[in-house]
Amino acid sequence: MLTTRPAQRSDWLDYPDVQLVHTIAGAVIQLADLGSLASFKLPYPAEAQRALDRTVLACLLRGVEEIPRSLSDLLIWCHSRPLEDWPLDLPPDAFGADEYLVDPDALVPTQLCHEWWIRAKDAGAAQFDRDVVYTAMRLCRQASSPESYTAFRRLLVDRPVLTTVEKFEIDTDLFLAPVLELVGQCYVAAPVSYQHQGVYITCGRCLTLLTPLADGGWWCERDRCRRRGTPPHGRVLTDADSGGLLQLRRPLRQFVTGPGRAEVELEARLNRLGLAVELWPGFDAYDLRITFPDGHVWAVDVKDWKHPGLLGRSAKPVRPEPPYDESCWVVPQEQADAHHDYLGTYRRSRLAAAEGLPLLTDNRLVELAEARLNGATGIRLDSALSRNGARRA
Repeated sequence: MLTTRPAQRSDWLDYPDVQLVHTIAGAVIQLADLGSLASFKLPYPAEAQRALDRTVLACLLRGVEEIPRSLSDLLIWCHSRPLEDWPLDLPPDAFGADEYLVDPDALVPTQLCHEWWIRAKDAGAAQFDRDVVYTAMRLCRQASSPESYTAFRRLLVDRPVLTTVEKFEIDTDLFLAPVLELVGQCYVAAPVSYQHQGVYITCGRCLTLLTPLADGGWWCERDRCRRRGTPPHGRVLTDADSGGLLQLRRPLRQFVTGPGRAEVELEARLNRLGLAVELWPGFDAYDLRITFPDGHVWAVDVKDWKHPGLLGRSAKPVRPEPPYDESCWVVPQEQADAHHDYLGTYRRSRLAAAEGLPLLTDNRLVELAEARLNGATGIRLDSALSRNGARRA
């Protein structure tokens, strides 16, 4: 009697529960926007109820006895059970160890949760960060002012938290004049949940507000920051000092400020080697344009993503203008180290449309840059130049 092998599943969407994780992540984000994740009352929001119903159904179809019987149960799963332990049919490299949708200590959505949410096909609100960036590009192009766009991007990277006095200073900044109305839409009042005994504290590394914990400690929302150890305290602000504190909306903190911190750190490291580095050239065609003394140019996009599979599925060739010789994406070394096979998972998840776009760690990029400066021959970001036709004229 012949036996038939199970069909090979080469695409993430061939796994039935990938969309379920998107749905659960969206529900967690929605609930967090409404209030504390510690408790909720009926009726549940529609997205949350759908996530619960679909999770229960997935468990029943697999004959699992322990199922979440309420939204509270589902949220407990989110912060007490790593996703790799959920009874779901997912790609084998979908998750590493100890990856949760809700942080066990702070009880807020994790960076991983936001990444799954941002990739949900039905998450229209998840496009907010991109809409803001594209609008800024359009307004600055209309004003023929690339300097204004660079100033806007630096504002989102360097000043995720503003006092009323600082907001007034921004409102009178001539470089930001083309995007002032947009800036007003980027910031919202900081919730009191970030306050402890009348005090707000920013992270000394990533500059965002720290979240107070029940044990008296403080928690940083950036995974990469937390892996560096206890977040150092930055600014200490009271309502009296701030006159009403503002912070960037979460999608901007997550997908603009976070990667932006990695971009400016990499810029500083390359500048110390004596390289000419331009941030966000051509109205943010890519993140860094690195020019060597012989005129050879690298184009780099920095991606501070926790999940390499989602990153691989998002990969696409770096835009060809301003022109360059080679291109790649770069991930912070801490993110790569936190996953058992970050670069390999990225490559396996990368779609054909990415045209073989290489992914390097920031440490590896700096090593290659230093070696090239020291005269090493054959230094390439990949085995061949990008196949997107981006050669310097």
